[in-house]
Amino acid sequence: MSAILDISNVTMKFGELVANENVSFTINEREIVSLIGPNGAGKTTLFNCITGFYAPFSGQVTYYLPAGESRDITGMPSYKTCNMGITRTFQIVKTLSEMTVEQNVMTGSFLHVQRTREAREEARRILEMTGLMEKKDVLGRNLTIVDRKRVEIARALATKPRILMLDECMAGLNQTEIKDVMNLVISLRRQGLTLLIVEHIMEAIMPISDKIVVLNAGKKIAEGKPQEIADNEEVIKAYLGEKYHAKSQKH
Repeated sequence: MSAILDISNVTMKFGELVANENVSFTINEREIVSLIGPNGAGKTTLFNCITGFYAPFSGQVTYYLPAGESRDITGMPSYKTCNMGITRTFQIVKTLSEMTVEQNVMTGSFLHVQRTREAREEARRILEMTGLMEKKDVLGRNLTIVDRKRVEIARALATKPRILMLDECMAGLNQTEIKDVMNLVISLRRQGLTLLIVEHIMEAIMPISDKIVVLNAGKKIAEGKPQEIADNEEVIKAYLGEKYHAKSQKH
């Protein structure tokens, strides 16, 4: 597999507070990579550095285009990274409350199409894929939290990303809803997408991830396959706990 995104020694500071310190890892095409760690570990900050919401204090983010050409996108504005194929969702969902579900998703489609009819066709294709078609005429403000999260994912997909970055898209969902999101993630990878996911629900992340990166206090403390992470003593101590480790041994 060839690399699609390379994060190299990224450091982000807010005054004296170091939120990320020399974080490095590579994501290959069609991989599902999960970023885990305790609250305050710097996961969302790193998302913001990758997608241009923040310009990192130091380090580099390199994006590899389909032909293999590399681009330094460090600190590039988010609308430009989105236009190049890197799209993210937000931990706090940002549904457009006075627009319908269909119109919410169409806003993403307009990144690549100009005609309303084409945007609607693309939006409906994505609504079918994400299980939202029946709710296409519901206003954003009337949606449940799970449907708002689906709309957030659907709107991101409408921008036609190569890399989809999901920030805690399973938080607050019940077991059935989590399973639905897991199946959607696997389906998207089959369609050729690369995914970077921040999540706390280990039972959801471990089965679907190709690789897991662990942050603690802004630093990367581990990287590897799910079982390697589940067995890593430093990760157990910092985040997973013995209870999760014991459970993972039974499966």
